[in-house]
Amino acid sequence: MARKQPKRPPNTIAVNKKARFDYFIEDTFEAGLELQGWEVKSLRAGKGQLTESYVIFRDGEGWLLGAHITPLTTASTHVNPDPTRTRKLLMHRQELDQLIGLVERKGYALVALDLHWKKGRAKALIGLAKGKKQHDKRATEKDRDWQRDKARILKAH
Repeated sequence: MARKQPKRPPNTIAVNKKARFDYFIEDTFEAGLELQGWEVKSLRAGKGQLTESYVIFRDGEGWLLGAHITPLTTASTHVNPDPTRTRKLLMHRQELDQLIGLVERKGYALVALDLHWKKGRAKALIGLAKGKKQHDKRATEKDRDWQRDKARILKAH
């Protein structure tokens, strides 16, 4: 029997589940994405993927690397689409300066947590993260297993 996929809100495009397992997320920021037309059509069709994606800073601007948007064959006939191209993040200067300081001085990482629609525009939820050690990951997994077993026990009674 096929496993049922969990229900996501209708405005969610893609979620990076691995990010919360690999990192401690300390703060989140919402950023717009500078997209091409074929990318918007693909995201509307749910063809976005965020595994292994992260944010870097170049020339005082934020860029999303590693996000994969699969091109639709019908939408991208006249352009040569690059599914993993670097996409510019649209954020306020004050937020960018704050994030640049945290990443460069305090050693934080920025990972993309999810892509979603907000008022018809594609937004990325960016997490300010610290890396987890192996024992932290085991503790997370142990806690998740216990929550699942606890729910199973309560359901049985």
